[in-house]
Amino acid sequence: MASRRIEYIDAMRGFTMILVLFAHVCYFCMDDPKMGYNAVFFLFRLPCFFMISGWLFEPIAQHPFKIVARHKAMVQLLPTFIFLLLLAPPPEFFHQLGAVKGGYWFTFVLFEFFILYMLIVRLGRKWAPWMAFLITFSSFVYARYYDCIQSSAVGFQSMIVSGLGFLSVTLWRFFLFFYIGTWMRRNFDTFIRWTNKPIVVLVIAFLFLAIASSPHLDLLWYEILRFYVGGIMGMWLVFTCFRLFGSWLKKLHLSRPLQYVGTRTLDIYLLHFFFLPRFLMPYADQLRAYDSRIVEFFVILAIALVVLAITLLASYLIRLSPFLGHYLFGVKYERYK
Repeated sequence: MASRRIEYIDAMRGFTMILVLFAHVCYFCMDDPKMGYNAVFFLFRLPCFFMISGWLFEPIAQHPFKIVARHKAMVQLLPTFIFLLLLAPPPEFFHQLGAVKGGYWFTFVLFEFFILYMLIVRLGRKWAPWMAFLITFSSFVYARYYDCIQSSAVGFQSMIVSGLGFLSVTLWRFFLFFYIGTWMRRNFDTFIRWTNKPIVVLVIAFLFLAIASSPHLDLLWYEILRFYVGGIMGMWLVFTCFRLFGSWLKKLHLSRPLQYVGTRTLDIYLLHFFFLPRFLMPYADQLRAYDSRIVEFFVILAIALVVLAITLLASYLIRLSPFLGHYLFGVKYERYK
């Protein structure tokens, strides 16, 4: 049972990583975040990643705080700063240290989530859900008005806003998904018992489709509802599909490739920015001229898979060096344990 769980978790991570590449092709190569159904993928892509991260971190959180924090800093922060420095050398490097960090915000925020979760768990399990909700809701509201706050801040206020930007506080709105992942791990039998029921799966699918097809309204309460209900329903649906239909993936010979991608998500995330074909930007209008989301989807997916293949090759070559593999991707070679 344990290996089967790891298989579908890794396959889900691989699937989600491909969606990240898909999104970055839309953003950095097509300059259009809504192409090829990416607006729908946005609802569950990052919630899935953070949920899986929380699910995997839950057992680790019980270990000594200093040991976990030091290890995660070596695996998450050191490689992030190295690759950001390579992608944007000084003086541009210092201009990339805001909320999104030139695209390298995820590993930075994930490290902060590890720290936040260990802190709130140590304060008491009964308070943890409320603290997770408070962190998440406060971040969402702050993100909503961040541009206004940043433009009006002066003096000491400006320093505080810059510090919060460096900490990527606007992105702590994803913390709820991370916390849900830890809850799922702690209550895994209960979660499976409920999501095995066809009626529950149908309700989750209906709610997600309703949210995905709903219009965008410039209302705070509506944005919060759409963001969290869509994210929770989407990630639970994806998780349940991979858990229940893993045998179908094996029959289609997709399970092993997705699992392999799932075990290389850090490598792919850190490396792929160097291989995004940004020169395709002038051709984006030609793709939009087809006025077909399906055509856009397959073209962008093909580009994302090519980037994935090149990135995996680069990852393989880098990992041939124990030194580089350890310090760039956190690989535990015997010499560096």
